[in-house]
Amino acid sequence: MRVMVIGSGGREHALAWKIAQSPLVEALYVAPGNGGTEGLATNLPVDLDDHAAVIAAAREHGVDFVVVGPDAQVVAGLGDDVRAAGIACFCPSREAGQLEGSKSFTKALCDEFDIPTAAYARFTDEEAALAHVRAQGAPIVIKADGLAAGKGVTVAMRLEEAEAAVSDCFAGAFGQAGAAVVIEEMMEGEEVSLFVLTDGEAILPLTTAQDHKRAHDGDTGPNTGGMGAYSPAPVMTRELFETAMRRIVEPTVRGMARRGTPYRGVLYAGLMLTADGPKLVEYNARFGDPECQVMMLRLDSDIVPLLHAAATGTLAGHEVRWKDQFALTVIMATKGYPGAYGKGSEIGGIEGLDGPDLVVFHAGTKRAGGRLLANGGRVLNVTALGASVRKAQQRAYHGVDQIDWPEGFCRRDIGWREISREES
Repeated sequence: MRVMVIGSGGREHALAWKIAQSPLVEALYVAPGNGGTEGLATNLPVDLDDHAAVIAAAREHGVDFVVVGPDAQVVAGLGDDVRAAGIACFCPSREAGQLEGSKSFTKALCDEFDIPTAAYARFTDEEAALAHVRAQGAPIVIKADGLAAGKGVTVAMRLEEAEAAVSDCFAGAFGQAGAAVVIEEMMEGEEVSLFVLTDGEAILPLTTAQDHKRAHDGDTGPNTGGMGAYSPAPVMTRELFETAMRRIVEPTVRGMARRGTPYRGVLYAGLMLTADGPKLVEYNARFGDPECQVMMLRLDSDIVPLLHAAATGTLAGHEVRWKDQFALTVIMATKGYPGAYGKGSEIGGIEGLDGPDLVVFHAGTKRAGGRLLANGGRVLNVTALGASVRKAQQRAYHGVDQIDWPEGFCRRDIGWREISREES
């Protein structure tokens, strides 16, 4: 099988790393890829917004299976166009991708199929939204309705903060993503992520993870695309997992099929574990980033048959195996992220770090003249295995400390919630 992975981030490096291990794969391409993927695949400099160019590249290289990583390409319907060209593609349809592309779409689905989630209201008028915020008071959650690279959500603890978040959305801080705003009650509890594969009918549960969205230690600072994660998340007990599957994931898959827009791909449910049980925070229509990195390191099965089965409607009967270990990843980002940051700083000390229990997945990197350079906000994902979250954390930070990159920074407390439980 000749496989092309679409994307250039840490998620795509992790997917390519795992796909490359499959005996089914005779050739692997990543479009456009990064400084890490070129070590295990052929990078193809393709503009992902040009779907015709993506398809042409796939045909030129004899690709018979495309795996789409980023949310933007899911929502833009790349999967539909690739399938229309006669190439199998792991990617939800454009219509199904609205589960991530439109928060109000997902909220309406929750209303229709009685899926537990936060109370909400949707606005396209700034003054009406502000009036609602003032009537509800703080704390309250303000969300840009569309895709905002993981940064369009504000958990406002003060009324002034909520008003500013609403005004930012309507002022264009998130482009068209903020043309409509969803305002939610703030749910109390701990957040966790649950992943499944589905072909629109069969559902294969995968695993859980816990992300760290804030930029700085102690969950302080602005929201980011994610500064680290670990998997599995023991706070998600078997009972809670089964409840979430029964009340949230299964009704969603059945509901999408009933609407005539079956969901095929990986479904990532962001959940809040409240006193009333799991409630849906949001759906993502792709693997998480950085959750994918810890999942791929733990995955003991060949990923290619699983992805292909989900894409082609043949998932029933498949099983998945996981290593009996925890995985934890630490994101190294360019100073200034998630705000303004520079590009082109040199990174050293990575060579020789990878091993059976530690892998450095690249995100925003490129190679030039034999040097490895930072080329984005989130740049490296130092990912490690361990018998506990603490041991995985220690191994990951040992790896971080070997890397010579003065322009980079990271959080030093990834996994802190579970570690505090392990050591209590």
